[in-house]
Amino acid sequence: MIKLSELQMKEIIVIEDGTRLGHISDLEIDAVNGRILALIIQIKEGKNGMFAKSDEMVIGWNQITTIGADVILVKLKEKPPLLLSSNTTFD
Repeated sequence: MIKLSELQMKEIIVIEDGTRLGHISDLEIDAVNGRILALIIQIKEGKNGMFAKSDEMVIGWNQITTIGADVILVKLKEKPPLLLSSNTTFD
């Protein structure tokens, strides 16, 4: 068994190109079965300032290939969708 706090310490890396996505900020859990459906990662690309809101990336549990001692390796066929923060405005 692995604890959420242990998962959050592991860096998430894309297997195809070695891109470092960051660390887990949250999980999506199936309330009926109690299983993890997805990892939620905070993305701060292009954001400036200490108080800048970040977007979230969702990585499906089926995209995880390996959970190692220090990293979680994921396989992405395409870039997962970003969940925009509530303060995002569209021009």
